[in-house]
Amino acid sequence: MNIIILGPPGSGKGTQAEKLAKKFSLFYFSSGTLTRELSKNDPRIRAIMEKGGLIPSKEMSEYVLSYLGKNSPQADNIIFDGYPRLVDQYDLLKKWVEGKGKKIDLAIFLEVSEAQVIKRISSRRMCAQCGEIYNLATNLPSGEVCDKCGGKLIRRKDDSPESVKERLFLYKSSIEKVIKKLDEDDLLQRVDGDREINEIQKDLVKLLESYERN
Repeated sequence: MNIIILGPPGSGKGTQAEKLAKKFSLFYFSSGTLTRELSKNDPRIRAIMEKGGLIPSKEMSEYVLSYLGKNSPQADNIIFDGYPRLVDQYDLLKKWVEGKGKKIDLAIFLEVSEAQVIKRISSRRMCAQCGEIYNLATNLPSGEVCDKCGGKLIRRKDDSPESVKERLFLYKSSIEKVIKKLDEDDLLQRVDGDREINEIQKDLVKLLESYERN
């Protein structure tokens, strides 16, 4: 079973995707994690990320498919967190999966209001060392440093309210066409993402279990 989970910045898609990956033994792929890794060795990509921008679409697809080819070559039992962002990325991903004799089974879109997104992201903190994400409103660290590595927690430059509004505008302008395409392919399920993490997770587990039975 291959699943795409999408949603605006701050929708909690990463948290939900990781929980589903553990629950259903799926390979977890995060476009955000991949770009953070790429940015460590590439100042150009790092500059793009710091401004809240996107890596050029074709280039990003090449990075993604190269990574998947090395880490999940069978193209099966993958949950894609935050990818694809553009229609051409979706088309290339779909072609790669189908070339392995598999298919994309389900796409989930977490719907979250703009006010909730701004509130969540403004409360977000990132470990400066390992990139782990926390939220002062919903996902507190146990202390004042990162639980995983002890690194310093910082607020990313693009997590200010002003930057968030700009990122939302860019996200909506790109993702709407992807959502339309997923809907046309009869893959899309919309889920209310304005609720508590555990409430959303329960609904997502039920959704995936129903797909497993079918």
